[in-house]
Amino acid sequence: MSEKIPVLFDTDIGSDIDDAVCLAYLLRQPRCELLGVTTATGNVIQRAALAAAVCQAAGRDDVPVHAGAPGPLLFGPGQPHVPQYEAIAARPHRTDFPPNTAVEFLRRTIRARPGEITLLAVGPLTNVALLFASDPEIPSLLRQVVLMCGIFTSGGPGAREWNALCDPVATAITFAARPPVFTSIGLDVTMQCQMAAAECRRRFRAAGGPLALVAEMAEVWFRGRPEITFHDPLAGAVLFEPELCRYQEGLVSVEIASPTLAGLTAWNPNAAEKPHRVAVAVDPEQFFAHYFEVTGGGR
Repeated sequence: MSEKIPVLFDTDIGSDIDDAVCLAYLLRQPRCELLGVTTATGNVIQRAALAAAVCQAAGRDDVPVHAGAPGPLLFGPGQPHVPQYEAIAARPHRTDFPPNTAVEFLRRTIRARPGEITLLAVGPLTNVALLFASDPEIPSLLRQVVLMCGIFTSGGPGAREWNALCDPVATAITFAARPPVFTSIGLDVTMQCQMAAAECRRRFRAAGGPLALVAEMAEVWFRGRPEITFHDPLAGAVLFEPELCRYQEGLVSVEIASPTLAGLTAWNPNAAEKPHRVAVAVDPEQFFAHYFEVTGGGR
């Protein structure tokens, strides 16, 4: 087996179901050393409760879970509600999460293991921006940053991705950082990884473990959508199988001056400086085969 990869997972679990689908993958991935989960945006305590419940379903009560910043930093729509909390509201679950401990937990953990840790962030980037702004050395102490954020190669003029526009100032601060490796998997690529509700139900229930709880959470999601797009799981999977995607290097700039375009991620592959790597293509069949090989769920 290849080396284990230490991972910190920053998430807005509880809104789009794909965060929970990603967390289940990380918990089942034998190469993942999951150092902790931090929650961002809106009711971060309910999000932390969901993350802890998924960890518990995987038999991983040892994974630290910390509530972060509700955000946004200055402006943006934010994301106050956590609809999938309904799935655990009536059952015993943790509620003892002190407010706003995520950033200090991230800072302390990264400083304890310089050059080793991958920061995987799949929600609005409020926690990440606060971390980078409060301790500017932190990006250089990471092994890499991997995001599910932005739109880069398609989508039309003015097209914006939710994580990027939810807290646009945080997005700009994050993309201004210069870790050793900075990869973002954008909406234009993740949209190719969709699975119908019936197939998700079948595979999640067959897999059991954390995906059994995720299947219950998904029923809240399926009231409004007939499928799951595996945005965040793809970002998680490329940590361990980077060849699932094809990439291009260049420069991402983030719009914050215009209210109607705030959070726009402009991509320039011809820039003199190329600090960012973005996904430009994915093999969905290969991705799904890998995801369910790791988590279970058959074919």
